[in-house]
Amino acid sequence: MRLLEIPEENRPRERLQKLGPSALSDAELLAIMLGNGTNGENAIEVANRFLSKFSLSKLPALSVSEFRKIKGIGEVKATQLKAAFEISKRASSGIHNSFAIKGAKDVYNYASAKLGGTDKEQFMVLLLNSKNRIIKDEIVSVGILNASLIHPREVFKSAIKESANAIIIVHNHPSGDPTPSEEDKVITSVFKEAGRLLNIQVLDHVIVGRNSHYSFAKEGEL
Repeated sequence: MRLLEIPEENRPRERLQKLGPSALSDAELLAIMLGNGTNGENAIEVANRFLSKFSLSKLPALSVSEFRKIKGIGEVKATQLKAAFEISKRASSGIHNSFAIKGAKDVYNYASAKLGGTDKEQFMVLLLNSKNRIIKDEIVSVGILNASLIHPREVFKSAIKESANAIIIVHNHPSGDPTPSEEDKVITSVFKEAGRLLNIQVLDHVIVGRNSHYSFAKEGEL
């Protein structure tokens, strides 16, 4: 059935306008984002098929190529979806430039919104001003962390460009366990020394787990 053949009061857009977004199902909201379906399926049917393959929590972490693997989603739609979820992630962080980072808990609250829902390790750097407010955040690496692959030059180049007073290193453990590995400890040591030489303080290295975090600074290891 084409979407236009569905009674107007039951169509996703009309329901959202009348009842608000909270009244719509996940598939209906995704259908609005998709805009239209394929020759054989309407947008709601495509959305339901999409959600049967990927859980809602996984969508923000999907790449454009992964979106395109779903029949009925071409390059334009895939790009639009990726952009929409990225906007949502940035908005949901809620902390950016709103107050000073006072401790590891603030870092966890900020970064977990951006790094959560992914099955890959992501290495993020927070650039801070003299009042410890976030100037910018940047994903430096995606994949298994390796000190030989994450060069301080890439991180501190951005810190210098943005005139950052200090940085905080953050990365996630997809396993959910934030306990640091030996490689995590090596990376922390490398960046601490690089920051000392450049006179840009590394305030902390926070590992984001499922519902917890680990702070090198809080544990006295930085």
